[in-house]
Amino acid sequence: MEELLELKDRLLHGDIPSAIAIVEDLEEMSRSDKINNIRSHAKVLLLHLIKQEAEGRSTKSWQVSIRNSVLEIQEKNKRRKTKGVYLQPEELREVLEAAYRQAVNVASLEVAGGCYDVGELERQIDRDKIIDRALDLIENNAD
Repeated sequence: MEELLELKDRLLHGDIPSAIAIVEDLEEMSRSDKINNIRSHAKVLLLHLIKQEAEGRSTKSWQVSIRNSVLEIQEKNKRRKTKGVYLQPEELREVLEAAYRQAVNVASLEVAGGCYDVGELERQIDRDKIIDRALDLIENNAD
């Protein structure tokens, strides 16, 4: 809110360069919020994909969580007015890769009753396969 008031003040005083700088800051803040929100849903998505691969099974709960996470990521990534997206596939992959480490940390507590540490779990699963699967689900609305 403070930034909007400052923007208004700069515009009223005709300080266009400063106003443009504030707008650029606001755009960056908005994009960062979008990315953080997408990353949060990506962690949940990856967690359940990791559990599926590590345990060689799935549950209805995991499937619903995967679908809901995909839908949330798709929704948060949409640009309303321009009909585009905030993150292109390459950037989305980077977000998934960043979220992966936290997802595998949580998965180590949940897979097989928490009997694996993170390193043991990581040796059992294929990181790239899981990230590729997540990206495919997000891009193609696949179930």
